[in-house]
Amino acid sequence: MGSEQQGVEKTGHADRGVLGYGSNPEARFIRDHATLKAYVEALKTLGMKIVLTSGTFDLIHVGHARYMERAKSFGDVLIVGVDSDAKVKKRKGPTRPIVPEDERVQMLAFLRSVDLITLKQHDDPKWNLIKIVEPDCLIATAETYDASELKKLEKYCKKVVVLAPQATTSTSAQIRRMQISWSANIVEPLSEVLSLGGLPEKSRIIINKILKGASGRKK
Repeated sequence: MGSEQQGVEKTGHADRGVLGYGSNPEARFIRDHATLKAYVEALKTLGMKIVLTSGTFDLIHVGHARYMERAKSFGDVLIVGVDSDAKVKKRKGPTRPIVPEDERVQMLAFLRSVDLITLKQHDDPKWNLIKIVEPDCLIATAETYDASELKKLEKYCKKVVVLAPQATTSTSAQIRRMQISWSANIVEPLSEVLSLGGLPEKSRIIINKILKGASGRKK
């Protein structure tokens, strides 16, 4: 076997699986928490330090990527819990998330700092994922837990690290900019057309539907 072929085979092997170099979203995404627990136990047996973080990660931006890289620096394996669509709607309202859970999971899988991904459901018990993983390090943001909760989390985590935002942008800010753009480029001109009068009734109905939908976007 030539050295070139050996190199291809080695690269192919390294690209496969959870700890491979490739994105491998089908391997990195573990929906079943019992399976995830088995993975974690195996990784801990190998002496690897487990880092856990969670969030919505809607409209992924550079701040998310920096956050993941910083989180990974506290251990060997980074596990990310992603809020399911139902959980996000319950917390942030019916217009969120902008990006469905399957796509958010896929995007995270393409970040080289992310090793394993799972979903957090709206009906999961409190701190369910934390209790399953029992990470060496839990990464959170300042608004996630208060002081008393951080103290209680010591039972399940060896260490909790609170990270500051890793970028000046945020998902909420991005959504707000889209709303402003939508209003300036679509809503305002249509409202002016509607106010002129003389439109066929069918056109008025269509425009009113668009404006009603735009009103729902802003809530």
